[in-house]
Amino acid sequence: MAAEKSELTISRLINAPRSAVWTAWSVREHFEKWWIPKPMECKAVKLDLRPGGGFETLMREGQGPFQPHLEGCFLDIAPEQRIVFTTALAEGWQPIDPWLTLTAIITLEAEAGGTRYAARVMHKTPEDSRKHEGMGFYDGWGSVIDQLGEVAARLA
Repeated sequence: MAAEKSELTISRLINAPRSAVWTAWSVREHFEKWWIPKPMECKAVKLDLRPGGGFETLMREGQGPFQPHLEGCFLDIAPEQRIVFTTALAEGWQPIDPWLTLTAIITLEAEAGGTRYAARVMHKTPEDSRKHEGMGFYDGWGSVIDQLGEVAARLA
């Protein structure tokens, strides 16, 4: 179903405690294992989880060179509870012009012995939201949440 508003949401129950999910999100070596759907690889250039901190990832498929994937800025961080980032700003609140402007609010809540991982992704317009959905938002973000769950389960 096409997005009728400028927001997309997705959530999954991860079979690992919030502390393990947080570690998988906040420690670069763990983060790089799940952030981009396999078989692509991720390199985290910046992962400075503090308001104003930089967030930049590269991706590659096969043995090719790493290519830009995402650049953004963290807006709010509450360890083991919430991560908010935007692609409208780079590190230090510097405005940028990304290929897709979004702000994501990630929440982690204890549920049924695991962690409810939810992402609310806001776009500038409903058209941008439909574009993101058409690019495979649900498959892509769903795949990486599943990968996050695998990494977090190993850390638990």
